[in-house]
Amino acid sequence: MSTKAIGLLSGGLDSTLAVKVIQEQGIEVIALNFMSPFCACTSKNAGCKSEAVKVSNEFGLKIKCLYHGEEYLEMLRKPRHGYGRALNPCIDCRIMMFKKAGEYMREVGASFVFTGEVIGQRPMSQRRDTMRVIEKESGLEGYILRPLCARLMPETIPEKEGIVDREKLLKINGRSRKEQIRLAGEYHIEDFPCSSGGCLLTEKGFAGKVKDLLDHSGVFRVQDARLLRIGRHFRLSDHCRVILGRDETENTALEKSVEPGDLKFILAGHNGPFGLARGTDSASWAPLISRIVVRYSSAPKDEAVEVKFSRGGEGSEESLMAQAISESQLDGLRIKSFEHR
Repeated sequence: MSTKAIGLLSGGLDSTLAVKVIQEQGIEVIALNFMSPFCACTSKNAGCKSEAVKVSNEFGLKIKCLYHGEEYLEMLRKPRHGYGRALNPCIDCRIMMFKKAGEYMREVGASFVFTGEVIGQRPMSQRRDTMRVIEKESGLEGYILRPLCARLMPETIPEKEGIVDREKLLKINGRSRKEQIRLAGEYHIEDFPCSSGGCLLTEKGFAGKVKDLLDHSGVFRVQDARLLRIGRHFRLSDHCRVILGRDETENTALEKSVEPGDLKFILAGHNGPFGLARGTDSASWAPLISRIVVRYSSAPKDEAVEVKFSRGGEGSEESLMAQAISESQLDGLRIKSFEHR
């Protein structure tokens, strides 16, 4: 029976190289891909998952894709190890990944887990001290191998047991990608996408919207997280949030996201955004929301125009006349970028 290993595969260059290094030692690799609502390179037709599947097909790997959903969002509220430069819970995120990887390792009878991590490449989760914390708290101490920097780290159990030849592992460190790019040429790996680990929670503009939702919502759902990716976001009260589409694609996405109780806004006779208002007191804010909708439309800004609105799940439609809100008034309603206090 061949030795098996679980490889955390994002589809980025580092994890792809790690797979190649382990495969060259005659070890069967089973790929494991993780996704969350905050993967920065996720889109409808491309992204980390599709790239991971592409790599697994090219290398002849079995692959399992796991999605971090509600469990991840609950952790995000209060990560044990805190946040990074924005709202990114990198250490807790890695612990969650490795716990799942450990479960899968035992399920399929693999000998160890490996990743494309490099010491010093990322400031929070790829330091020696945090790597040790992650291993210990995930229950995989000694069983996580990092082929690209393994010779700069203590021997792992698979190395000590002779399953992996340490001399054939690498000693890359730091943020430079020169060695990885050189190896990609040596292994004939082309067309590699974004670096692994791209996360919207590191972007302060996006993190501000997440923080706003965490502060004003008792329940943070996956569908709420997905909505944060699109549109212009405004906070009118503790119980009312407004999202406006920026183009036709976003307008369509918002319209499909309307839930019973939401208010939806459209302009009559002019091109403009689709507006979605969510919250228990959104109806009382209809005049102000209408003014915001007019501000981002093709309608004249110095005269009142008709705005139609209705409640999701109900057929009745109302309308009112509204003039565009001023920029100074609007600025106080925008959800701001996240800043550490």
